[in-house]
Amino acid sequence: MTKPPLSARLMRRSIRGTPPKLHDIGCETRLAVPAADGSTLLTDHYFPLDEGDFPTLLIRSPYGRGLPWAPMYGILLAEQGFHVVLQSCRGTGGSGGEFHLWRNEAADGLATVAWLRRQSWFSGVLGTIGPSYLGYVQWALALDPPPELRAMVIQVGLHDPHALFHPGGVFSLETALVVALGMTNQHRGVRRFAGATLRLQRHLSKIMRTLPLGEAYVPGLGGRVPLLDEAMAHPEAADPHWHGADVGAAAERTTVPTSLIGGWSDVLLDQTLQQYERLRNAGCDTTLLVGPWTHTSALQQGWPEVFAESLAWLRAHLCDDPSGLRPTRARVHVGGRQAWQDLPDWPPAGAARRWYPGNGGALDTRPTAHTAPPVSFRYDPADPTPSVGGPVLSPKAGGRDNTALEARDDVLTFTTAPLTEPVSILGAVSAELRVTVDTGHADVFARLCDVDPQGRSTNICDGIRRLRPAGSGAAEAAPDAEAAADPELDPAPAAIPNTVTVAMSSTAHEFAVGHRIRLQISGGAHPRFARNTGTGEPLATATRLAPSVVTLHHPSALVLPAVTGDPASEPGPGAA
Repeated sequence: MTKPPLSARLMRRSIRGTPPKLHDIGCETRLAVPAADGSTLLTDHYFPLDEGDFPTLLIRSPYGRGLPWAPMYGILLAEQGFHVVLQSCRGTGGSGGEFHLWRNEAADGLATVAWLRRQSWFSGVLGTIGPSYLGYVQWALALDPPPELRAMVIQVGLHDPHALFHPGGVFSLETALVVALGMTNQHRGVRRFAGATLRLQRHLSKIMRTLPLGEAYVPGLGGRVPLLDEAMAHPEAADPHWHGADVGAAAERTTVPTSLIGGWSDVLLDQTLQQYERLRNAGCDTTLLVGPWTHTSALQQGWPEVFAESLAWLRAHLCDDPSGLRPTRARVHVGGRQAWQDLPDWPPAGAARRWYPGNGGALDTRPTAHTAPPVSFRYDPADPTPSVGGPVLSPKAGGRDNTALEARDDVLTFTTAPLTEPVSILGAVSAELRVTVDTGHADVFARLCDVDPQGRSTNICDGIRRLRPAGSGAAEAAPDAEAAADPELDPAPAAIPNTVTVAMSSTAHEFAVGHRIRLQISGGAHPRFARNTGTGEPLATATRLAPSVVTLHHPSALVLPAVTGDPASEPGPGAA
């Protein structure tokens, strides 16, 4: 038995906003736990030094067992009265075997529980906790949950790797590069990870402008990364390559009480909300907390709220102490008025309200029908529409000023008049667009923005959808039946508008009096998403670029989740 590593103890002292320590703790490091294939999984064990039967928390990570996991999870939770088992996944952090993004986690999780049963200090009461991929391993374990598993806490968690890499059928380039960087380097230690991060930053601009992409990324990551190559080579969710990758079905049948925590600017928000819906439909005990956070700030600026929520859930279900639970099932932070709102469920009751783009960039609740002429923009992949803020894995995530972006010729905006009363939206946002594309190859990016009285346009939520030529597969847009039935609307068969729904994620936001609601439409957001080359060539090997003209026809619509009633709210911290 030893003290926790000095670096972990120093970081622990810097953490603010967490409960007082209840126990002095000890630590056993580099324990050898057999994986399902017999290889060794290196494991650290943090525990209270006091006598007693303490419940156990299992945390499995591909990112190493040092910073920040040791202080934020190992030390903090042991101080609160838990055995904390912090383990490196197969092929990472010194563990044996070879890492694979999804094939080993369920079996290795069960193998670790079998090892726990042989430990004298294991009381038979088990919980799991962790963010991001540390959430993925929890869902994998929940596919066939051991009887000891009494609670899960999944923070900004993953369950579907394909959806992470290909949202809306478009390759999430920036996210994929950061994921590849983290998976290949973070478990090697802080110094190695920092060096690899600097190398990627030096090469990033060249990667973004060079073709083919499958070769351009290699210098930035110091070599080929199989998980990145495979993700680019298999864009379709139905591809056999992804068989077994999505462990989200665990939520459809689990009875393990599960707390879900997300952020409005988290790259995995949609996955969190999808799992909440599945758990509710299954009748599972669950709660939801969504804050004003990005994927990383949930564990930084948001950590006091995240840790308090997590600890209350674990104590309620592992220690029979429900005193810290809040009375409502859902708690969300409402942007605009910067307040927390407690709700009986998510999303709250309400009806969809449509706002229609019209003449001169107007946006209002009256359908324009066929009175407004179509509007077009030219998307040029040689000068791709840049990404600004949003749910990305970088310090530039979140709400940002879109003014310069919206001044570009390849961005359309439709804006309401200044509001005379507040407009609150809580739920899923989407855009129903009638579009034509001259080449057949294009993406449509739709974004909701809040424009303040000074003209600053701040992004709230967004989404993207790939359009493909007719007959190319399920992702193509559907021909507009009304236009096809009336030749006077569009006499050229090739120009019949397609109707496409762009899912723009979910939000909780209030547009204040004097502010304006804006719908932004463009052909991409680069480098957040890989540019559409316009040629239909495979992503990794494409070498040609071809511009496309995207035309928006009326009536198209922005669909907002209107709210009924006015649930109580309380002041909360601003967006992080």
